Amino acid sequence: MSIKTHFFMAATALLLTSAVSAQAPDNWYNLDPTGKVPGMGTERAYQELLKGRTARPVVVAVLDSGVDPQHEDLRSVMWINEDEIAGNGIDDDKNGYIDDVYGWNFIGGPDGSHVNYDTYEATRILATLKPRFDSRDPKSITKKEKKDYDLYLKLKEDNAKQLAEAQETLDNNQGTIEMLLSGLRAIETALGGKPITQENIDAVDPGSDMSLIIGKSIMTEILKVGEMPASFDALYTMIDEEMGGAVKDAEAKVKYQYNTDFDTRKLVVKDNYTDVNQRVYGNNDVKGPDAFHGTHVAGIIGAVRNNGVGVNGVADNVRIMSVRIVPPNGDERDKDIANAIRYAVDNGATIINMSFGKGYSPYKGVVDEAVRYAQEHDVLLVHAAGNSSQNNDTDQNFPTARFQKKNGKLSKKKASNWLEVGASNWRGGKQLPASFSNYGKKNVDVFAPGVQLNSTTPDNGYRPASGTSMASPATAGAAAVLRSYFPELTAGQIKAILEQSVTPVPQKVYKPGTQDEVPMSDLSRTSGVVNVFEAVKVAQKSTGKKKNPGSLGKFANKADRARGV
Repeated sequence: MSIKTHFFMAATALLLTSAVSAQAPDNWYNLDPTGKVPGMGTERAYQELLKGRTARPVVVAVLDSGVDPQHEDLRSVMWINEDEIAGNGIDDDKNGYIDDVYGWNFIGGPDGSHVNYDTYEATRILATLKPRFDSRDPKSITKKEKKDYDLYLKLKEDNAKQLAEAQETLDNNQGTIEMLLSGLRAIETALGGKPITQENIDAVDPGSDMSLIIGKSIMTEILKVGEMPASFDALYTMIDEEMGGAVKDAEAKVKYQYNTDFDTRKLVVKDNYTDVNQRVYGNNDVKGPDAFHGTHVAGIIGAVRNNGVGVNGVADNVRIMSVRIVPPNGDERDKDIANAIRYAVDNGATIINMSFGKGYSPYKGVVDEAVRYAQEHDVLLVHAAGNSSQNNDTDQNFPTARFQKKNGKLSKKKASNWLEVGASNWRGGKQLPASFSNYGKKNVDVFAPGVQLNSTTPDNGYRPASGTSMASPATAGAAAVLRSYFPELTAGQIKAILEQSVTPVPQKVYKPGTQDEVPMSDLSRTSGVVNVFEAVKVAQKSTGKKKNPGSLGKFANKADRARGV
């Protein structure tokens, strides 16, 4: 048997057995950190501190891939624009967006179409530089052009490398899945309907049939775990869930994300993309073609609690506003980010969750203006730190709380209404930081649960997912609890309270992506994990700075009414 075949069987067995056995406790992120898992103490906060206390609805904007507004566990907590008459084709509230009942889709077309695939930001920048430099003699490059030319060369080299790797990954994954399915089908046929037991597997004589050899080896490894799926059909479904996504991801990279000739703005959105001040474009379909990511994020924040259905979100009195700006496959765009923040602020959101990130930001100044706009209107921004096991103090992950200077470099000055969130693991101990999480002693504020969080998925589904994309809404949910029960607190106060009340991590932990043991203070500013119970305790003792937080004046506009000012 070849080394390649041995490696294949070992890797596949590890994949399938880990999928069967490594499951986080249900609702772990809301459990108390003094128990078996390092949760946020949400349930304890409701039981011991918030019971009987008056709360008010808080609008949380989910800037993401889309949210399913009809999900059984989200339908009753979706934000509804009461000043808009659904489906009449008229901009009733005169905010520029027609029929924006649940929010807005900035990556949709005027004909109701959607952006599903888009390029990476680096690919887009390379596409703009190619006409200038693709056929240029290096000797003709002027000093004024050198910076752009050097960037072009770097991006061109990176693009070619990444494209080749994506193609190789696609070929390998397709081959692996075919080999795996062939092996399992062969052993299924050999068993002839007999029960899946080790005794029956051992009785199969594969001879020189490589498919049977592979199938028998895989089944033996799975049975060692002691939790065999109910049928071969269940195994095939598991393979599709665990490996099919990798094939689709690699295929998307090859066809779209690294393709400098692909342009969704011309094909779908049809806005004037170079006009970064253009505000109105897109459509009102806030779900889009693939709302898995955004729906999962929304459920973590505010899936209806204790209704006997699905999962419990962190916050119990929220309204989820869906603002679609993140293509399920590709990078979000600065123009859309800025417009989404402004839309959310203007329509009453007091918390904005941003579970996305990228390595370049060509129009960062426009995003900075929107961040300042949110800051001026007392809106808290919660952002995922990223999933590359990188140090955000030295490597870029946009958008960022640090503002851009006139020379294009980042200043030390940060937005005061911004929380940057890394992901923590349910296993705790040295493994408390998620192995994939970005970190930063200066630029990551807190960590929060981000591994195997069970939440809502489109069409009334539920499943676990991992990422700082999950840690960010866990934090946004915690912020929503504070804004709901303590409406007099400002965004800055809530940020400070969440930072002051973290669960400290006294022991050394593994630096993400390594086995190096470091203090948690090397990974974040606060050295801890968000704790709702402790945050509520601090909030109870805090004096709010907002004026008339409960006033709903007769002439208040929609945004003010939603904020309660």
